[in-house]
Amino acid sequence: MTNEKLNIGIILGSTRQGRVSPQVGEWVKGVADKRGDANYEIVDIADYQLPFLGTTDGTEPGIPAWNEKLNSLDGFVFIVQEYNHSITGALKNALDFAREAWNNKAAGIVSYGSTGGARAAEHLRGIMGELMIADVRVHPTLSLFTDFENYTTFKPADLHLNNVNAMLDQVFAWSGALKTLRK
Repeated sequence: MTNEKLNIGIILGSTRQGRVSPQVGEWVKGVADKRGDANYEIVDIADYQLPFLGTTDGTEPGIPAWNEKLNSLDGFVFIVQEYNHSITGALKNALDFAREAWNNKAAGIVSYGSTGGARAAEHLRGIMGELMIADVRVHPTLSLFTDFENYTTFKPADLHLNNVNAMLDQVFAWSGALKTLRK
């Protein structure tokens, strides 16, 4: 393996107006950038304007751009919010639009919701298995009641830093190991 840094995408899993995933994603990126071990970048699925799978002929420019972006990444951190005990429809749609681009890569999950987003994260783990994404064990969970003011302004408790760094340790290690399978 070369000394080339790994590229890890921090995937924002919501596209709705008023979403807080950008705040959580920027916080995770800030923690990650201090490490200096990889290139971390925010990847916002809203930027790709993906249509609903199966409703178009697939020629929209966002589809190949989405796949190109994912192909350029060695691993992922999903920022996941819980909706009705699951992930958002937009995230599921984005996962479905890029089958092979996910294969043999590692991912971590940072989730939030009334129960820390745990149910959405567990649902995502099942989907990741089908897409051949190796999900790491450490999973920071953020509470809407204690880590957000008025459910809209992200104010994470300091105790989450250790979990985020432990999750990033695993994503970094596994992403490096799995990169050898893709060469």
